[in-house]
Amino acid sequence: MRAVRANLLTALGLLALLLAIVLTAPRWSRLLTRTVPGEEAGEDVAASPAPVEAAEGEGEATQKISVKLFFVAPDQPALLIEDREVTYSADLATQARTVIEELVKGSQKGLGATLAPETRVIDAFVTADGIAYVDLSTEAAAKHAGGSKNELLTVYSVVNSLTSNFPAVKRVQILVDNRQAPTLAGHVDLTRPLPSDLTFLAGSAPSPVPVPPAASAPPPAPRS
Repeated sequence: MRAVRANLLTALGLLALLLAIVLTAPRWSRLLTRTVPGEEAGEDVAASPAPVEAAEGEGEATQKISVKLFFVAPDQPALLIEDREVTYSADLATQARTVIEELVKGSQKGLGATLAPETRVIDAFVTADGIAYVDLSTEAAAKHAGGSKNELLTVYSVVNSLTSNFPAVKRVQILVDNRQAPTLAGHVDLTRPLPSDLTFLAGSAPSPVPVPPAASAPPPAPRS
């Protein structure tokens, strides 16, 4: 009798244990399959690409070059050079236009302007043989201060600013409002491309003045 009772108690104990296991199985399953702390983060780091410092082109510094601009000296009718950084372009015509646009903006160091601030650069292009054409708006002529010396300084501030910065530019012709202009203010011939002339720089020797040839003596009158 005692044996039967013992067996019955054992069976009941096993049944209770089995029931407990069945009821707690989901909880144990979650515990056993739970990811170790830090393991998941490590997997994410390994799977993610390295952070990019900046998207392609985003935040990229614009390339600059230093150019020489020719302005009027404050104390004499001559040109002085002002160095300035401008945006770089691989296209020569675009770079030439940028230089003249900076010239129109005027000096940043107290030098005199050579072009009216209302002047616009309509176009600029360079031919294969090294001639740069600069097309300026009518304000370049209409608002010019006048005078032969002032006109020379204006013209050669443009010419020298291009020839001094770009070895490929040998000569410069200034156009006004999409057409060839005889002059800006009545003195300097603009109907042909002009070479650089650094004698207009302050401290340079003045340009030699061409001396006209002496008139030849008239032939003697024939004897009667």
